[in-house]
Amino acid sequence: MDLKSLLLKYSQSKQVEKDSAEIEKEEDKYFQSFYRQWKGTTAEDNDATYKVIPKFYFKLPREDEILPQKLREETRALFLQRRSRQLLDNNELKALWVLLDKHHSPPLSGDEQMINYEDFKQVGKLAGAKCAPYFTAVVFAKLQQGDPHGRINPLRTGRVRIQDILACSFLDDLLELRDEDLPKDLQEANWFSAPSALKVYGQYLNLDRDHNGMLNKEELSGYGTGTLTGVFLERVFQECLTYEGEMDYKTYLDFVLALENRHEPQSLHYLFRILDINNKGYLDTFCLNYFFRAIQEQMTMHGQEPVSFEDVKDEIFDMVKPADSCKITLQDLLACGQGDTMISILIEFHGFWAYENREAMAADTGEESSHV
Repeated sequence: MDLKSLLLKYSQSKQVEKDSAEIEKEEDKYFQSFYRQWKGTTAEDNDATYKVIPKFYFKLPREDEILPQKLREETRALFLQRRSRQLLDNNELKALWVLLDKHHSPPLSGDEQMINYEDFKQVGKLAGAKCAPYFTAVVFAKLQQGDPHGRINPLRTGRVRIQDILACSFLDDLLELRDEDLPKDLQEANWFSAPSALKVYGQYLNLDRDHNGMLNKEELSGYGTGTLTGVFLERVFQECLTYEGEMDYKTYLDFVLALENRHEPQSLHYLFRILDINNKGYLDTFCLNYFFRAIQEQMTMHGQEPVSFEDVKDEIFDMVKPADSCKITLQDLLACGQGDTMISILIEFHGFWAYENREAMAADTGEESSHV
């Protein structure tokens, strides 16, 4: 092929590229035109201030606004994909476990392995870039709980030992599901069954009034009897993992499990962390009053005379019998056997009302039993 033919061929290929670019530009022009036409005129089109001050508030699209709805769905899907990529998979968690186990810092504290800040940062470097956000000074400071050597316990993986599973009653619930002819009422009472899972998920969907797949504080306030106090819900969103101030289904499941099993040690640990507003590892009079004021406000809203905080405080300390007469620790709650009652008094008006009227309710139950 001679030089003339090569130059001609090259010129034609550049012309095609130019035409493709022009076509794409024209398509974009038509798209913008139709989009503005279907969207209608907005304040941004007429108000000159939008060119000076960027728009920072976006209303949720209505159901009849098809394009904004599609854009919102696509944005949420991309957000969840990005979050999913940031999470460690099972193999990465196992590798991290090995590193933490290998780099623990002496001396040993009983059976617990601890790690100091230098080894903590070393593990962060070895674990790679994906783990880097979890190995910062801020994270270490949050986990440090007064160890005299300045160490933390890193091996809290959320795993359950086999011997603990064998000793726990929930294994029976799991094995019960092998029976295909299990009656529906027993299935609904079994937390691990499909009907039970659908029930919890249905409650989640009913709370999600804006149908964005997440729950904000206002939506979560409708949980249960709808009498959880605002300050308690505020603390839930401060302490638990949320996405731009909204709770996903996994976090909601932890929340439901904690509230439905308040007598269990794991639930008490979860709820104690929320009540400990100063992150000191104990509840004092200030913490109790902080939460009980919301109960007093709800009593006023229901036309009842508020109960004195001093009386309730004395009852709580008599109930728990803490080792320190001015502080209630998690160990005190676990040891007293009435931690669930104490927490219900502070976080839920319905729970406080049930405690205040426990004698009358017990009498009513006794009368019903005698009639039967």
